[in-house]
Amino acid sequence: MAGDTGKGTTAASRTGRLTADLRGFREVQRLAYACAEAVAAQLRPGVTEREAARMQREWLRGRGVRDWFHLPFAWFGDRTAFEGFRVPLQFFPTNRVLEPGMPFILDMAPVYRGFAADIGYSGSLGLNPVQDRLISDLRAHRELILRQVRERRSLREIYENVDRLMVRQGYANRHRAYPFGVVAHKIDRVRERRWSPTVFGFGTQSLKGLVGDALHGHREGWSPLWSPYRFSDHAPQPGMWAVEPHLGFRGTGAKFEEILVVTDSRDPEESAFWLDDDLPHVRRWAEEGAA
Repeated sequence: MAGDTGKGTTAASRTGRLTADLRGFREVQRLAYACAEAVAAQLRPGVTEREAARMQREWLRGRGVRDWFHLPFAWFGDRTAFEGFRVPLQFFPTNRVLEPGMPFILDMAPVYRGFAADIGYSGSLGLNPVQDRLISDLRAHRELILRQVRERRSLREIYENVDRLMVRQGYANRHRAYPFGVVAHKIDRVRERRWSPTVFGFGTQSLKGLVGDALHGHREGWSPLWSPYRFSDHAPQPGMWAVEPHLGFRGTGAKFEEILVVTDSRDPEESAFWLDDDLPHVRRWAEEGAA
């Protein structure tokens, strides 16, 4: 079924049984995707990445967001595929100007009422058949990741299988360009403050939480970073994971990013599930399946 989280239970049918915490994470994730859709609808030729990032910040602040896991990013053109990225500063928005037919990615991680989300939204200013194909082919990655997390394969093995799927599809792995090459990272509740400073674009409260997870995980043999390296060679750890497979092809990139819930349940369908199926990329795939 289009939009299904796997065989059996869907996120929609699970909604009535979500805990208060899961509803909180879902609310902020939906808020972030609403922001992405609103900003994408306002993009015009001549808008810069910096202006698109500012549009995201202002939209979210106008709706009560005061803290961030990280500040919003925007990437245009070949920067959607992280062409030539070598150092972390290259991820920050630039004066790159959006042009007709150009792909873009909006990425934001707001904290709202103590809950964090981290999302990625891919689109283009007008028609871009290459990116359209990339977005369609991301569906197989969402399905593979969920299935293999439910099988309790190691994060490192799943990462390698995502890589292999990309190769079969003819694409390059662009999330490998992120710090530590991560395809996902854990997110947690964040202590609410009226204002929280940022360091290199990341909220200090969220960074403290990630560092705390890293120290705790190191003692217990797991990592909050889902990478291709040895420290991710362990079974999925229960919690919230912001997952972002990122495909690249000849200077065009596309990704989604959303929350995967991992639990310690012995029921495969309850052991892992996407927090929400009512998201732009999932709706798009459902429409493609119905066409």
